[in-house]
Amino acid sequence: MTRVEVQGRDSAMEAYRVQTDHGRAWVPECLMGGLRPGERPSHQEAYEWVAAHRKALIRAVATLSEGRTPPAPYDIISLIEPRPGPSLG
Repeated sequence: MTRVEVQGRDSAMEAYRVQTDHGRAWVPECLMGGLRPGERPSHQEAYEWVAAHRKALIRAVATLSEGRTPPAPYDIISLIEPRPGPSLG
């Protein structure tokens, strides 16, 4: 099963760094906007949101790692680095 691991928050980017089997990506807090309208979510709320949206986040990061754009609202997620590909040498 593909995993999603939260690797922290970047306050300047207002996003959480997540790792999947397809790569690392920034998940903007604004995707979690319904948690606390007008405020940023707590870490606990953000982690719970990521867990609840795990499958969609995995698909979005996989799509980004293939060089395509995921469907809205996940089109605002940005790839930090794709999963390492097979070695050529």
